[in-house]
Amino acid sequence: MFKFFKRVSTVVSSELNSMLDKAEDPVKMLDQFMRDMSGDIREVEAAVAKQIANEKMLKRKANDANAMVEKRQKQAEQALEAGNEDLARRALQDKKDHEATAATLNESWERAKNDADVLRSKLDEMKKEYQQMELKKDSLKARAESAKTRTKMNRTMSSIGNDDSKHGFERMEEKVMRFEAEAETSEDMSRNSRTLDDEFKELNKNDVDDELAALKEKMNQK
Repeated sequence: MFKFFKRVSTVVSSELNSMLDKAEDPVKMLDQFMRDMSGDIREVEAAVAKQIANEKMLKRKANDANAMVEKRQKQAEQALEAGNEDLARRALQDKKDHEATAATLNESWERAKNDADVLRSKLDEMKKEYQQMELKKDSLKARAESAKTRTKMNRTMSSIGNDDSKHGFERMEEKVMRFEAEAETSEDMSRNSRTLDDEFKELNKNDVDDELAALKEKMNQK
């Protein structure tokens, strides 16, 4: 499991480019990698807890066996003081049995303790590496988002010359220019259709006479 964790943590950066090539979402995949690593850590934590519990159980049994050794030693002495040699002999025999048991249990406890220490060390290393990957993940996610944004902008800029909106805008611009040309043409045609009398009438037009006529009409109304 620990080797798997190490392998996953060392390929995250290379996986980022691979995911981009496969059109996978790097942000979601990085989060998934971190969830997988977190699950690995929880499994190791459970294994460490189990190993520690086994170590404590063996230590407790070894202590109990050593306590029985001391107890039988005192009982043998007590039996001799009381003149009961047979009882003292049986106490010493049981003492030897407990000594053998204690030796076996102590040996098992030492192995269990070493295993627990190794697992603790690996767990600490995994947690430290996980924290480093968590920080790196934030950086990779920011880079992925930036790359996606740049790609989108570049695609937009590369297609802007063929954009339908631009073509539509150009068509409307041409239409306005056509309207303006038609208006200028109609004005020219209107001027060309006037007769000589119309031009002389406009030439002889007197604004003062018009104003005087309007004033007379106004006074006649009063």
